Amino acid sequence: MTRYYFDIRDDTGLYPDEEGLEFVTQSEAEVEAAQTLADLARNLAPMDERRDVAVEVRTDTECVFQAALVFNSSRVI
Repeated sequence: MTRYYFDIRDDTGLYPDEEGLEFVTQSEAEVEAAQTLADLARNLAPMDERRDVAVEVRTDTECVFQAALVFNSSRVI
């Protein structure tokens, strides 16, 4: 099993994951990253200013992948 760390990055900075989670495959870590982004999107939805946010996934030895949520509105106020 590999331990994956799910660091959160937004406009205010980087919030490192100190504990991580163990998965057998990278695909499982990708699902976890997507679920984390969905949770973050739910928490950010009520905010007036929506921020882009990313989950940067790493192991003990390397950066593996990044999943991002980008808010883009074409609404004119």
